[in-house]
Amino acid sequence: MNHSFDALIIGAGQAGPSLAGRLTAAGWKVALVERKNYGGTCVNTGCTPTKAMVASAKAAHTLRQAAHYGLAPVGEVTADLAQVKARTDRIVAASRTGLENWLKQMPGCTLFRGTARFVSPTAMRVGDEVLEARHIFLNVGGRPVKPALPGIEQVPYLTSSTLLALEELPAHLLIVGAGAVGLEFAQLFRRLGSQVTLVERNARLLPHDDDDVAAAVADILTNEGITLRLGAECISLGQENGRPVVHVSCEADSSPSHGSHLLLAMGRLPNTDDLDLEKAGLLADAHGYLTVDEALQTATPGIWALGDCNGRGAFTHTAYNDFEIVAANLLDGGQRRVSDRLPVSAIYLDPPFAKVGLTEAEVRAAGTPALVGKRPMTKVGRAVEKGETQGFMKVLVHAETDQILGASIVGVGGDEAIHCIITAMYARQTATFMRSNMFIHPTVSELIPTVFGELQPLRAELKATAST
Repeated sequence: MNHSFDALIIGAGQAGPSLAGRLTAAGWKVALVERKNYGGTCVNTGCTPTKAMVASAKAAHTLRQAAHYGLAPVGEVTADLAQVKARTDRIVAASRTGLENWLKQMPGCTLFRGTARFVSPTAMRVGDEVLEARHIFLNVGGRPVKPALPGIEQVPYLTSSTLLALEELPAHLLIVGAGAVGLEFAQLFRRLGSQVTLVERNARLLPHDDDDVAAAVADILTNEGITLRLGAECISLGQENGRPVVHVSCEADSSPSHGSHLLLAMGRLPNTDDLDLEKAGLLADAHGYLTVDEALQTATPGIWALGDCNGRGAFTHTAYNDFEIVAANLLDGGQRRVSDRLPVSAIYLDPPFAKVGLTEAEVRAAGTPALVGKRPMTKVGRAVEKGETQGFMKVLVHAETDQILGASIVGVGGDEAIHCIITAMYARQTATFMRSNMFIHPTVSELIPTVFGELQPLRAELKATAST
């Protein structure tokens, strides 16, 4: 059966439902297709469940530190993973159900269940239905990659999605991959009571960030008893007595790591492989991403790619901003571009790491004349009062124009405080402007003007450390 619409949206992740809301409010007839769970990765297997678990892990960690705050020790703290999961599931279900109900009640929006595949540049098949539209928006998301590791076919393993189904705490969790997923799961499961070994191919954590950031994050993890195995150049998998083993080739230590459970966290890939793209005149790149222009339109007119599948940022905030760009350009006569947005992200360790703009390494590589300001969290009153003094805040400023180039904060409240700098950068404000601000005391943010007031030349021969 054929159906005709003004717009066809594939995927109910962060961009899809909001776009449906804007288009239907403008009088468009919209079809939205979802083959699994409304809300996409963020709601179901990403931000919402993992940050709920991070909160449970934080509570356990705080209880163990009772004596540090002058309280009577509470004894051994144990986690009931089934109850942690039940709490997480309730939060996820409420978010997913609310989104689904909103879409079902949305005038002008028709929902379809199933996998959509192109039959032409203006039509897609979902089961026995053919949906036609002049405007097609691909918001198909991504999934954990299955890495080509020797032995992977013979060893049971978990992904960031399947790990969420566990109801019994792993005795010893082996994690291969130290990106955001690997780092966050390493800390939260350690705090819940598991032994954790984190295996990473690179010689240090966070190879795309500065050395001082990587060192600070490594200190956070090792101080909590997490074993880091870095520089694991050759990784293979095996089993001994029915339990997973990770074999590595390292100059420092080539002994295998044994555990009770194995998590592979070695990246994600976009869900573009079953769209029959060629029938729409489209071709994904070697990594599965669809090339888009500044307005997020693909090489085929009338087809846009939003969210994880366009290679322009695999975050919830970038996916939602994709929606905003497309809606503004289509409905409001806007001329918004992807390149207008700043690169911003955070890793939700405790304390978190957040960043905006350029790193120190990028500034050095470009040869940009720059100034740097840096303050350890041990000199931030709010951090001292909370007893959470790990990390630092760092800002980078163009030495000639006074423009803010970037910032990194590893420390308590850093994921919120960074927004002071993000807003200033969007407003194209300067370091001089930041120094003149008065912030509320006592907060972490109040020291941001101070850091901008302590700028020093970024000398090429200097190498920053986490302790300076």
